[in-house]
Amino acid sequence: MKKINCFGDICPVPILKIQNELKITKNNGSFMVIIDHSCVLESIKDYFKNTNHLIEIDETINGVWEIIITKIDH
Repeated sequence: MKKINCFGDICPVPILKIQNELKITKNNGSFMVIIDHSCVLESIKDYFKNTNHLIEIDETINGVWEIIITKIDH
């Protein structure tokens, strides 16, 4: 699975990286985003709130999240 490292990135950089990856990800394909800012986590949740894409969030250590995004065909 492809991993996108967003350590130290603040909005809108992680969202832009996600948008670029979604463009090249095939339907039902997944990738992981690694973040270390809670404000970025909230932005990602908001971004995907009204989409069909599946997101799975795991706080692997305090203040570090791994988010698996699966692109779902509309």
